[in-house]
Amino acid sequence: MGILNPLYDAVSWIIVQFHSLYSLVFDKDGGLAWGLSIVSLVVLIRICLIPLFVKQIKSTRNMQALQPKMKAIQERYKNDRQRQSEEMMKLYKETGTNPLSSCLPILAQSPFFFSLYHVLSYIAQGKQVGVMGQDLVNSAQKAHIFGAPLAAKFTDSAAKLTELGASVTDVRVVTVIMIVLMSASQFYTQRQLMTKNVDMTVKTPFMQQQKMLMYVFPIMFAVFGINFPVGVLVYWLTTNVWTMGQQMFVIRRNPTPGSLAFKQRQERLKAKGKLKDEPAAGKEPQDMAPVKRTQPKRQSKSQRQTGGPAATSAGAGATRTKPGSTAAAGTKAKPSSTAAAGTKAKPSSGADKPNLSKKK
Repeated sequence: MGILNPLYDAVSWIIVQFHSLYSLVFDKDGGLAWGLSIVSLVVLIRICLIPLFVKQIKSTRNMQALQPKMKAIQERYKNDRQRQSEEMMKLYKETGTNPLSSCLPILAQSPFFFSLYHVLSYIAQGKQVGVMGQDLVNSAQKAHIFGAPLAAKFTDSAAKLTELGASVTDVRVVTVIMIVLMSASQFYTQRQLMTKNVDMTVKTPFMQQQKMLMYVFPIMFAVFGINFPVGVLVYWLTTNVWTMGQQMFVIRRNPTPGSLAFKQRQERLKAKGKLKDEPAAGKEPQDMAPVKRTQPKRQSKSQRQTGGPAATSAGAGATRTKPGSTAAAGTKAKPSSTAAAGTKAKPSSGADKPNLSKKK
């Protein structure tokens, strides 16, 4: 087994520990005890990979934020693919974004996946592996899930399946159903990411990459799944279901701004009264509109003394009266207004002469 011995030991040890626990409730040689042990192995691994999943989410968010800049680079160097790629890599480096971070959880699971494949292959051959002694190997060989042994594969011959205590029909029906479910869950998970948590208004290489993965991964699982033991199919179907549920939770609670899921979340918050409608840009509420004030027109010295038509129109529209100005149309100016002018008022019309003559 070489340098991977420690990993095989770790995987087999974890399975044995869970099997010991489930054997207290279920038949130790039954498929339920061994199947749940594999499912528990997946749950444990995925819990340990949560930090990588968080990093994947942050990387996806960064890619979304960079989309306008990426689109600008595409338009600027649309006739020069090499320069376009160089500018994209420069942008990734400056912002610390890794477009391959979305594959981190899958890459991190790969060693455990192949280790489990190796362990189940040894079980099918009846050989000891890792920390599993011969008794545990024989027990795992007898374990069936819906009539299919954990170590059986779609491509196994009828003679080999007979040795494992199963029929060709049972094994192939079970493996085909599990392969279909595995591929469908992978496709739905990737499609959910593309249709709900991505801003589709901006076309970028990142989106093209995600769209390609949406079709490539399910096809890969369908093609290679026929060579996987039933136990490995249980492992991969469980991890796909976990990923799908985890992604649905994140998209619903913390969607990417500008995506369909973000708009749906805003609508839910508005319906619950937790989010108020923001006023449209450039518009002010009517009750907050500024009050317009009309200032009195400037008057000449003679208009202030006589209270002419100009003073009347100015006084009618004024909201405030300045000291020294005529208070209202048709009123006689007080002496204080004349004094404020600093000069003696001269007669401006013939109507004032009789009054002056009487005083003399």
